[in-house]
Amino acid sequence: MSKVLVFQHVAYEILGTLNPLLKQHGFRIRYVNFDRTPEEQPTIDGYDGLVILGGPMNTDQSDRFPHLDCEVRVIREAIEQDIPVLGICLGAQLVAKALGARIDRNPEWEIGWYDILPTEEGRKDPLLRNFSDTEKIFMWHGDTFEIPKGAVHLATSQTCVNQAFRYGDRTYGFQFHMEVDEPMVGRWLAAPDRQRELRCLKGRVGAEEVRGATRAHIDSLTSLSAQTFTAFIDLFGNKKKFRALPSR
Repeated sequence: MSKVLVFQHVAYEILGTLNPLLKQHGFRIRYVNFDRTPEEQPTIDGYDGLVILGGPMNTDQSDRFPHLDCEVRVIREAIEQDIPVLGICLGAQLVAKALGARIDRNPEWEIGWYDILPTEEGRKDPLLRNFSDTEKIFMWHGDTFEIPKGAVHLATSQTCVNQAFRYGDRTYGFQFHMEVDEPMVGRWLAAPDRQRELRCLKGRVGAEEVRGATRAHIDSLTSLSAQTFTAFIDLFGNKKKFRALPSR
């Protein structure tokens, strides 16, 4: 039975629709909840894959969240061992940082549903090949990553150029949230730190607007996420090879 290690940063950001797919394929899932046990020092030993979820912190806040440095170390080890790695939002930024890329503020916050456009390489990618020319996908972020050296740029949006990348054959970073379902979005909207971020937008995006868009787009996203995450699960059957990471 394959085992997947999952890094979680806050209670309301979970595997979502990826969770039942992993279980249907016989995976054992171990969450490391850094919000509950920030002192934990996990290793990748004994695991066949790594998923890093989102969170409200920034990658440069290791003084407040020392586990971020631990996560970057484990991500590098996982990539070196060529096991499947998926970073979502903050997780994607941590993967990019582990690969030596820069993390910056995005020109504007993306909160709600946005058009994601696959690049030419994205349309050929095993995970993104089911994307149409434009897909409505849920977002909640204020930072963005540089595409790491040696990685492939897979997707973009009008307000955030770098939305997805692949490094090698089995490491992915998604700035967007394909894993959400409607109850999950509701929990985010109720979280105090997320409500503070909404207030900072001074009415440009509101909770009711997000709820309405979620009702309109969640079914199509659920279908697309099943195809995309199943393709990620398929990566576990590929042959491993040692991968030398770029020096930082």
